[in-house]
Amino acid sequence: MLTADSPREASPRRRRPARATLLRAVVAVVAGAALFVSFPPLGWWWAAPLGVGLLLTVVADRSPRGALGWGALAAVAYQYPLLSWTGTYVGAVWLGALAVVVLAVAVPLAFVPLVARLPGAPLWAACLWVAGEAVIERAPWGGFPWAKLAFGQAGGAYAKLAALGGAPLVSFAVVLSGAGLWALARSRRRVVPLVGALVAVLVGPVVGMTVPSHAATEPGDRTITVAAVQGNVPRAGLDFASQRRAVLDNHVRETRLLAARVRAGQEPRPDLVIWPENSSDIDPFRNADAGAEIQAVTDEIGVPVVVGAVLRGTMNAEGTELVQGPRNVAVVWTPRVGPTDQYAKRHLLPFGEYIPVRGLASLFSGDVARVVDFEPGTGDPVITAGPARLGIATCYEVVFDGDVRDAVTAGADLLAVPTNNATFGFTTMTYQQQGMSRLRAVEHDRAVVIAATSGQSAVIAPDGTVLDRTGELFTPGVLVDEVPLRTTTTLATRLGAVPEWVAAGLAVAAVATALVARRREGRAG
Repeated sequence: MLTADSPREASPRRRRPARATLLRAVVAVVAGAALFVSFPPLGWWWAAPLGVGLLLTVVADRSPRGALGWGALAAVAYQYPLLSWTGTYVGAVWLGALAVVVLAVAVPLAFVPLVARLPGAPLWAACLWVAGEAVIERAPWGGFPWAKLAFGQAGGAYAKLAALGGAPLVSFAVVLSGAGLWALARSRRRVVPLVGALVAVLVGPVVGMTVPSHAATEPGDRTITVAAVQGNVPRAGLDFASQRRAVLDNHVRETRLLAARVRAGQEPRPDLVIWPENSSDIDPFRNADAGAEIQAVTDEIGVPVVVGAVLRGTMNAEGTELVQGPRNVAVVWTPRVGPTDQYAKRHLLPFGEYIPVRGLASLFSGDVARVVDFEPGTGDPVITAGPARLGIATCYEVVFDGDVRDAVTAGADLLAVPTNNATFGFTTMTYQQQGMSRLRAVEHDRAVVIAATSGQSAVIAPDGTVLDRTGELFTPGVLVDEVPLRTTTTLATRLGAVPEWVAAGLAVAAVATALVARRREGRAG
């Protein structure tokens, strides 16, 4: 018999909501984890639509505020393990960036309960997702779209859609399939909703698999032999910069070894050699020794060498300094001539190459003081390097749709991604970047050469196939491969951001329609 002071057992009514909340939280975390594992190095591309389907199951029947909260939980499970490499050496300051990218996922999901009641709900959910990715492509601080769903799809059934509508179309198709799975589960065997859900699930992968593949070479292609040199760094982390001469010497050494193998007939002579970003952190224009060392090895290999250099300001012929801050530059060094062309990185990495809110950021990490703000470059990201019109997407730039497209529309027949992964240690960053580069190859029908200081260098065919790659991280290596020089133009290249803007516009229209319908229902009630 219970007295007034006896502990009461929780009623079934109280237990049920608690269990339902716990189950919803578990499903949200599993959904986010499924999105994460779709990215390299695991690359389980098929997990992404499954994750989206689970995620919509969690948020679609909630209020907009509830959907925002559950979406944020799933986004943390998705983005935290994917982007944790950004805080490897700069501490908690990266959590600010994490909050921004979490909101880019959660805010569009907050509108899902509104559009879920409209006919064609999977379509509107996919448009909302692309709208969120469109925002994070551009803001804040120039954007940070590293976690676009499309970048986990290289080699999967959706990848070739990139040639039709770029990364936005790939993300759209993945979310449409996932939303179709969610709609399929709630169709209750009614014919029209069932058929619509099946179409949403299958249209992306079916169209993707029927897009014609490009061969490694096609009639009319010119081919060249290109070498990517990975010289390695003395040690991982921010301190690699204190060993600038060692990094330069490493790349000179590996190139000299390549020249020796060429003379011995063990390797074909390349037409072009590509060094990574920061392969010469010593300014070769101000340091005569560094410039002489680069010129000597270029003469020895006998072909142009693209050198990733940090230039410490720029002077005109009168000796007046035009640019004060350092610039991240790809310089073409030509045998017996010297530097002939260059491109300065335009899209700088916030909290890496410059600090947007330095005073606030310094409260979270003492390493902020070690970051010197770089100056962005201008002009088209294309340089003439021997026989190639080389489009440059320096490290972070490969993540931006417009930056890579600018290179192709400016006449690039080969793409290069010189990158420095040493700052991020033994993390998955280099593999994620390789996935992006594979998608860019398909998107623009161009071969891509990744030259990394210490990560994984790779040579990628225009169809996204990895032709060659180096092995373990933080080991030197050289890749020598034949690649096509292409001048074709894909539909994605011609359309640019049009598919993205169309999807975002449809998302806004769907939300507006849902709000009007909701208001009318309220008045009728």
